[in-house]
Amino acid sequence: MGLRLPDKWIWDFWLVRHGGRHHVFYLQAPRALGEPVLRHRNASVGHAVSADLTEWDVLPDALRPGPPGSWDDLAIWTGSAIEHDGRWSMLYTGVNRVDGGLIQRIGLAVSDDLVHWTKHAANPVLEADPRWYEQLDLTRWRDQSWRDPCVFRLPGDRFFHALITARSRTGSADGAGVLAHARSVDLTEWEVLPPVTVEGEFAQVEVPQLVRLNGRYEILVSCLAEDHSSERRARLGVPGQTGTFILSADDPLGPYSPATGPVLPPDGPLGPLYAGKLVETEPGDWRFLAFRGDGDRAFLGELTDPLPVRHQEDGGIVVEVPTGPLEPVS
Repeated sequence: MGLRLPDKWIWDFWLVRHGGRHHVFYLQAPRALGEPVLRHRNASVGHAVSADLTEWDVLPDALRPGPPGSWDDLAIWTGSAIEHDGRWSMLYTGVNRVDGGLIQRIGLAVSDDLVHWTKHAANPVLEADPRWYEQLDLTRWRDQSWRDPCVFRLPGDRFFHALITARSRTGSADGAGVLAHARSVDLTEWEVLPPVTVEGEFAQVEVPQLVRLNGRYEILVSCLAEDHSSERRARLGVPGQTGTFILSADDPLGPYSPATGPVLPPDGPLGPLYAGKLVETEPGDWRFLAFRGDGDRAFLGELTDPLPVRHQEDGGIVVEVPTGPLEPVS
């Protein structure tokens, strides 16, 4: 069994490798809440380390909601981390009580050791630009989506880039999900740019991860079955499926091909796998991790063990799943 805590649910996560160890940062909430849907408004960021992605040592929490009246005083949501000039920076999502948790914004925290994090004084540093991205409109969607930043750099480029879960201000409500793009030279002042994906496929595409794989750029995104657009379902002739999907492109900033089916079918032995990430343990040796559950349904609050990844001749990947009986969940 992968990373599971006796007293806390864990779900969305992001990883960095440093000093021969994998650091995982994850959203967490008390299991004592009882109902998984309540975790979203009670989320903070936990931290654990591992040499093999299987045996984990839990470290002190990385981030918690801010004091009353702050921009992130309700909950902390998904982010990503990057090293620069010997220091670590983490972009993360925050929501507050004044907005009722309906408007998502992105802040910055920094660390010298990956353990102790300090929030930036000018937070939030990155907000949705209405030129391209939907603002809060409860007639179209349940919140103002602007979360799950994936921060990265490109060779020979002076910018930091971020891919962000967002929604287009145009198009159908059930197909407005896009990945926003922003760039910065210092991680504090950001220029918001048009999306790198097209609208029409999903109502939302969550927890993106960009990787270079098989000579192409791949973005992993996750989506619930009910968030597939009617246009997509009609084109493919199949119902929506919950899971992790892959978008492909020759250029890191697109254009990206539409996703087909999920990396793993939701009716497999592990059930639906969400917020999936690819991790390169050795050069060319990739593993897949995800959290188990169908959104708030069949939610287990744990991460999988690393699953082997096999490359196909067409450039795709196959994630191999266990065939024997699974260890029971207590």
